[in-house]
Amino acid sequence: MTDRYRVTVDKTACDGIFACLVRDDRLVEADDGLAGFDPEEAVSVERTDDRVTATFEDDRLDAAEGAARACPPSAISVEVEE
Repeated sequence: MTDRYRVTVDKTACDGIFACLVRDDRLVEADDGLAGFDPEEAVSVERTDDRVTATFEDDRLDAAEGAARACPPSAISVEVEE
């Protein structure tokens, strides 16, 4: 089943531990040394000073949720769009 969902990294909470990268390979180390997204894997990527949000439409929601759970400072959130 294909889901549409948004994954957000709170850059103020991210410590660059990168436990998320092991759970979901669409997350990458960004130029600022924090977690970010491979833009080629996302429908869109939005960046602000405090966060980066990627929208996905695929069957990999479980991987995104696993990355969020693996994040020690809880800097990643996943929101399924209706």
